[in-house]
Amino acid sequence: MPTPEDLRVFIAVVRKSSFSAAADELGSSPAYVSKRIRILEEELATRLFQRTTRSVVITEEGERIYHWAQRILDDIDHLLQEVSIKRQVPRGALRISSSFGFGRNVVGPAISLLLERYPLLSVRFEVFDRLVDIASEGFDLDVRVGDEIAPHLIARRLASNHRVLCAAPAYLEKRGQPQALGELAQHDCLVIKERDHPFGVWKLRANGDEQTVKVTGPLSTNHGEVAVQWAIDGRGVVLRSIWDVGQYLQNGQLLRILPAYSQEANVWAVYPSRLSNSSKVRVCVEFLQEYFSNLDAADRSK
Repeated sequence: MPTPEDLRVFIAVVRKSSFSAAADELGSSPAYVSKRIRILEEELATRLFQRTTRSVVITEEGERIYHWAQRILDDIDHLLQEVSIKRQVPRGALRISSSFGFGRNVVGPAISLLLERYPLLSVRFEVFDRLVDIASEGFDLDVRVGDEIAPHLIARRLASNHRVLCAAPAYLEKRGQPQALGELAQHDCLVIKERDHPFGVWKLRANGDEQTVKVTGPLSTNHGEVAVQWAIDGRGVVLRSIWDVGQYLQNGQLLRILPAYSQEANVWAVYPSRLSNSSKVRVCVEFLQEYFSNLDAADRSK
């Protein structure tokens, strides 16, 4: 009979379309992955992949087995989670994703504390500059900033948040304070291509009305922390989460401009509907809600 481990290896190869990429994900060697796939093909008496020197393509029979393998492993995970619930000790592997700066500065430290509380969990945490397709890429949970979430996913709000416009005093002294949103088109704006954010299009709300402005500037990046540092250096106007720029607004390195305008960008835990009954995901989300609540309380006490 196929082992759960061989099915996990098979699913990883399907997702990555590569033995070496699957090996990286699993923390093993390509030789090990190749051996487990060969054994699985022998046990099932069928060919799962068409292999060439450049690619690995799943066969029609492999597609059918892939869907069965997902169901089998989900059932095994749910069984183990049910046992864990009764023991009140969550255990097992979690794959969590987030964006670059927010993931490094906020989510990473939270995961460290999560493992301190639940040492039988194991977490693989990855950060991206793009929106992750959590179901097809094999993630259990995505911690994201922004309110546009696909309806087939389950989302739990972790914290309230919004993005604001700001610039350094030196920049504003040189270029002047914009008095209307449309004036930003004549300013140097620090454009960020990050995850699902439209490049160079800023949508903001004031008094319940949404307005859009197309912005440009000599500097752009796919990393929010870089853009914030450029803003501090006086290079232009940045639209950034209050989580990222709050400290610089407090110490005067940045000044908020057009304060009536903001962009809703709450923090969410997002996961596939198939994991709606997963105890380890539930525990993780509840922990993150507590973590963000404590952060918010600490900020209010300052």
